[in-house]
Order: sequence, then structure tokens, then C-alpha cells
Amino acid sequence: MEMPTSPTRRRSVAAVAGGWRNLLLPQLNRQSLYVYGSEIAVEEECIKQRDSGILVIHPFSPIRSYYIMCMVAITFLNLIGIPMEIAFLDGESGVGWEGFNVFSDTLFLIDVALNFRTGIITEDNEDAILDLKLIRINYLKSWFIPDVIAAFPVGYILLIADLTYSTDNNSSKTSRMVRILMFVRILSLVRLLRVSRLVRFFNEVEKVSNANLEVVRLLFRVLSLFMTIFLLCHWNGCIQYFVPMLEDFPADCWVRKENLTNASVVEKYSFGVFRALSHMTAVSYGSSDSPTNNTEMWIVIISMVSGALMYTLLVANTTAMVSDYDTTATAYKDKMNHLDDYMTFMKLPKDLRLRISSYYQARYAGKWFDEKDILNWVSTSLKDEILTIMCSKLLGKVSVFRNCDRDFISSILPHLQHEVYQEGDVIVQQNGPGDRMFLIEHGQVLVESLEKELCDGDHFGEMCLLHQGKRLSTVRALTVCRLFSLSVTSFKEVLRRFPELSKNMDKMAENTNTSFV
Repeated sequence: MEMPTSPTRRRSVAAVAGGWRNLLLPQLNRQSLYVYGSEIAVEEECIKQRDSGILVIHPFSPIRSYYIMCMVAITFLNLIGIPMEIAFLDGESGVGWEGFNVFSDTLFLIDVALNFRTGIITEDNEDAILDLKLIRINYLKSWFIPDVIAAFPVGYILLIADLTYSTDNNSSKTSRMVRILMFVRILSLVRLLRVSRLVRFFNEVEKVSNANLEVVRLLFRVLSLFMTIFLLCHWNGCIQYFVPMLEDFPADCWVRKENLTNASVVEKYSFGVFRALSHMTAVSYGSSDSPTNNTEMWIVIISMVSGALMYTLLVANTTAMVSDYDTTATAYKDKMNHLDDYMTFMKLPKDLRLRISSYYQARYAGKWFDEKDILNWVSTSLKDEILTIMCSKLLGKVSVFRNCDRDFISSILPHLQHEVYQEGDVIVQQNGPGDRMFLIEHGQVLVESLEKELCDGDHFGEMCLLHQGKRLSTVRALTVCRLFSLSVTSFKEVLRRFPELSKNMDKMAENTNTSFV
């Protein structure tokens, strides 16, 4: 067997780089394994990023995961607190809220800068873009302008104005302070653009989550729907009070009718939300009186339209959830239920049950499909193209196939069988029959007699195609392994159709020793 010269790669991903830079490298989770295919591939991505010497945050890094969780919470608090501050606090928000505003503005400005050094996952989830130039171009073309507007530091303006005029008793300067506060209060509405960032952060959370992907998608879709409806009701309730406040509470406005001008913030907010929900749900409670002026009429119209929007969101998202119902995942669950019933009926040991369940998870990743049927549904040319993309590079590394023509390789591809082995499984047993060779798509194996580790792109057992005999070593899976196997029978069947190549193979068999795994 031709042994690839690969160094020992069985190292933990966390040990690839030291210190704080380790937090910038990708971590092992379901999404990173889905994108890169195996633990070895994730580790190689760590090595690649470390060797590049470029300071960039990988989208699957631990620090990115924690940062996104933090930003989701901060953004949501902003979207709740900013409308309440504008409508109800009347410049008396207190030191705590002012401090939170300054902290949020600082964090959002930092986030704009960090986006220029944060990797991007491609839309097809096949790779991570870590090139700083491509990251910069992508960000400038997409979210840069909305992010800069949403990060406008209103908190700093309020803080500076407060420090400038708070100790001044001059009436003209006091009135100027009031005008500044009113202007900044309107300007604060710009920060509500952070709702777009909330949506983006939710999408990011889904990508970096280590939970079951299908469950995460459903959970976050439901959660984002309810959060959107909650924010819609919250903003509407704040608007109900904010507009009369801008008009200095006319005598016929609902706030004066309910005697709320001197009420507490909680009471004002409660009445505002109650009035908004009455309009949105088309219930007359809280809004039995007709609007008394044009402004109040438009507030009611906006409330009714937002209520229609709320119903639309509910219906549209419910319909989308039903239409996006994952049939392959459902089929997988049905198969697993049948499998559980079978294992229970046969009274298989618990350890064996766990290994069987783990095998199905590793083999099908929560989806149930028949590869042979899928390949039979497409045309011959598409089938050849699919198999070429999947396996041709692996075959090209094998000495037996290195100088073979393209037609022969294309004839071999349909005979490759996809196999999955779990950690600890014996793939090849010493003294067993040499009836097939293996190509490693993803995973890591150990050739025990040589104490040699093989990984992604390597192969073993190719000499059995030329010399049938017994295996000279045991090969064991060190991780979950995805392999392609080619049997001697299939190889010789294809070889009979290429007489000239068959002669070359016979000469190769005479000139090589019979030592193989």
C-alpha cells in the first residue's frame, strides 16, 4: 500500500492556537461540522486561519457565539426601552438608563468596526469567507449604512447636553436645553432601526447554535414571531401617548379624558398598550369614543393597520411553517421509531442500542433519503457530474488510478459505495479477506500495525485490487468516518471493458509487492 505522508493530526481543536487568539478560531458544533464535514476539517480550518496571521473573527468561533447572544439581549432591551424613554420618561430617565444608553451606543459603534473583521458564511453554507478585502466589500454593500445610522450616538448627545446645561439657571439656556432634548428625542427614533440587527442576530444565533438544526430553526422562527408581535404592540402603545404629548396634551385628547397627565409611568404605559391592543384586535374596549381630531384619527388608523399586519404575520408564518414541513426529517423520525420498536422487541443491550442510534444519526444527519434512488432519478450526465465532484479527487490520489484515462475513472465512480463508521469501529480486520479498498472522505483512522493515522483524502487497501489475499493489519476508526469503498469484483468488472488498461494493471501487479492493509 502507498502510505500518504501525513503527520499525526489527532489534536484537539482547542490546542491549535494558544491564548486569546484561540477564541477567534472555529469551535466544534453541528453547524461547523455540517459546513466542513469532519472534526479534522474543522481543525485544518483552525490551522489555516492561525497560519494566515490575519486577525479575523471566525463566524463559528466561541467569542462570536457569546457576542451574538449578548447583542441579542442588548438590542431587544434597546427596542423596548427607547420608545418608553421617548414617550414616557420626559427627560427624567435617571443615571442608570443614561448609562445604559451610552453603553449601548458604544457597543453598537464597536459592532460596526468588528463587522470589518468578522468572517462570513456563504449563502450555500459551503465555506467561510475570511479574506478582509472580501469581508469589507460585502459589508459596505449590505448592512454598513443601516448599521451606522442605527448606531448614531444619541446617548452621548444627551449626556453632553445634560452636563452642559444641568447646572445653569439661565432661562434662555434652559429653554435651549428643552429644545435640544425634544430634537434628540425625535432623533432617538433612528435607533429603532436596530430592529433589523435583531433579525440578523437571530439568524446568526441559529448558525452558531450547537443544538439540533431543525429544532433550532423552528424555535427561533416561533420566538422571532412572538417578539415581533410584542414589539409591534409595545411601539403602538408608546405612540398612543407620544403623539398627544408632542401636542402638549390637548383638552380633548384621551390622556386628559383619562386623567393621566400626572399618573405614574406604569399607569400611562398600561393605558397606552391597552388602547393600542383595542384598535389592533378591533375590540371596542378602551376606544369606544370616536377620534376627536385629525391626529387622533391617524393614530387609530395606524393602530388598525398594525393590527392587520399582526394578523398577516401570524397567518403568513403559520403557513410558512406548514409549507416548510421537512418531509425527510419526518421520514427519519418514523424510521427511528420503527428502529426503536425493533430494538425493544429484540431486547438488544442498551450500549448496542446507543451505537445503532448514533450510527443512523452520523449516517443520515437527521434526514432520511435513498442515495441510489436519488442518483437514478437524474440523467446520466448529471449522475456522472455528481459522482465526479464527490469522488474523483479521492481516486486521483491512489497510485493505481493516477495515470488512468478519464473514461475508466468515470466507469469506476458508480461502483463506489458510501459507508459510515463510528468511533472505535473496526473497518478492516487483520487476516480478513482483502476484497475492497477504501477512500477517506471525512474522518480519521488508525492502521494499528504501523501506528499510522490517516485522515481526510487518504486511502488504504488499494493493493488488494491487484493482489487478492489477507489483510496484514487492523484499521480502526478514531472518529466518525465517511468512506467510499470499491470492491475487487466491481474493479475487475470495469477493467474487462478496458483491455489495454488491464494489461498495464497486470504489469503493475508484477512489479509491486503484495503487502497491503
